[in-house]
Amino acid sequence: MSAYPLTDSLRALVALLAIVNPIGAVPIFVAVTSDQTASDRVRTSRTTAIAVGITLLASAFAGQAILRFFGIDLDAFRVGGGLLILLMAIHMLQGSPNRARNTPEETQEGVAKDEVAVVPLAIPLLAGPGSISTVIITAQNAVGWFGYIALLLSILIVAGVVYVTLRMAVPLSVRLGETGIRIATRVLGLLLAAIAVQFMALGIRGLLPGLA
Repeated sequence: MSAYPLTDSLRALVALLAIVNPIGAVPIFVAVTSDQTASDRVRTSRTTAIAVGITLLASAFAGQAILRFFGIDLDAFRVGGGLLILLMAIHMLQGSPNRARNTPEETQEGVAKDEVAVVPLAIPLLAGPGSISTVIITAQNAVGWFGYIALLLSILIVAGVVYVTLRMAVPLSVRLGETGIRIATRVLGLLLAAIAVQFMALGIRGLLPGLA
């Protein structure tokens, strides 16, 4: 086991946690489950976490086939995915709502639904385009069996963090408040911006090797 795949796996885990950003989803979760009982919120948290895990796992397994079907080069996907992630990071650094993850209209629609665990909470709020792109890119970069197992473990860890965070959403929203959530979001946004730039740099170097 070399240091490179281990470092790459840790980077993927950090990237997924930053993009999924369960802390940033706390206010929306509290809003769309405002009429639910405590036991219903636990069930919603569990269903959301499972849906996030299944979505990301499916992206990891099917990503290569999807890219091949549409004839998309991995380096081009790196640049496109990096741009999307960078836009998300900029929104997070500004502390403003990110329409790339979830629009106000989707949130309002979710409030009116009886079942909100899958839509809009899991998709697109948590497992959105940015996290799906990250999983596909990481799966393509996986080195041997260790790389794939590490990615699967990262996805399961992220799903577990989502469950714990959403289950504690009400006390977290009280303790952290709007200011605390915005600070955490900005810190994650800074990490995300660096990861996005690295994705784009790798993609550009592959597309334009003369620049390397």
